[in-house]
Amino acid sequence: MNLLHLKYALEVASSGSINKAAEKLEIEQPNLSRSIKELETALGVSIFSRSSRGMKVTVEGEEFLKYAEKILKQVDYVENMFRKDYAEKKKFSISVPRASYICDAFSSFAESLPHEEGFEIIYRETNALRAIKNIMEADYNLGIIRYAEQYDKYYKDMMENKGLAYEFITDFHYTLLMNEKSPLADLDEIHFSDLMDKTEIAHADPYVPYLPLSEVKKEELPVMEKRIFVFERASQFELLAKNTDMFMWVSPVPVSTLKRYGLIERVCEENRKTYKDVMIYKKDYRLTELDKSFITELCRVKRGLFGIKTFS
Repeated sequence: MNLLHLKYALEVASSGSINKAAEKLEIEQPNLSRSIKELETALGVSIFSRSSRGMKVTVEGEEFLKYAEKILKQVDYVENMFRKDYAEKKKFSISVPRASYICDAFSSFAESLPHEEGFEIIYRETNALRAIKNIMEADYNLGIIRYAEQYDKYYKDMMENKGLAYEFITDFHYTLLMNEKSPLADLDEIHFSDLMDKTEIAHADPYVPYLPLSEVKKEELPVMEKRIFVFERASQFELLAKNTDMFMWVSPVPVSTLKRYGLIERVCEENRKTYKDVMIYKKDYRLTELDKSFITELCRVKRGLFGIKTFS
């Protein structure tokens, strides 16, 4: 198998077009097409489906490209390992829930990165299932997953089966996040009934592996007539900052973030469901100095918001 063909296939997948990929690779389009065909023939599968709208990766192609990317990374590593002037980049990768206290810790961690050394940092906000898949399939080193306490046994059994170590970070009740000028802010106590005429901003991908998404929405969030699902946490905060009739359920938010967006937190005593944040990684993985530095910042921020609970 020609390693150059692997590189070509990855570029075609990224570009979605033979012509665009040929331009980026600086080769003739017919030569690129022939190389992709030779690769598919050697594999005995179609990596791409072709149409007038471009090249789309097939199911088999997705599986192959995952391995192709890993192979090329390993080849690059081996080549660089024997270069006298090569200094390996320090790497850190983590998938996390959309939580302001984790983001705050990550920002402090980023400030502490050594300026005189190379590094590669990946920080992805997503749901629990994707965080687990990123560690198992996408070479992420760390993950933080969030789930309702009622699913504790399910997640622990899953992590044991997948060979993942897990460490408790903290547990909490969701609080209400809103514009500081929201009518809700003036109430002495807030009940579910006070929320019914308001618009809820919610994460777009809550997920419990064995439940349909529709059921998760019912279980995780009170039934609301008006709800906006948004993936990006910054966009969620922008919506709250500009709309006084919106609210969001959140884990505790650092004061600096509240001030930045003109937001406040309020407790709703009726919402007593407990959630857990848990750090995960492969059992045979050894924490790096960057990992330990991030965990130190996470513990510092967490203590300020949640008290003295520590990693178990």
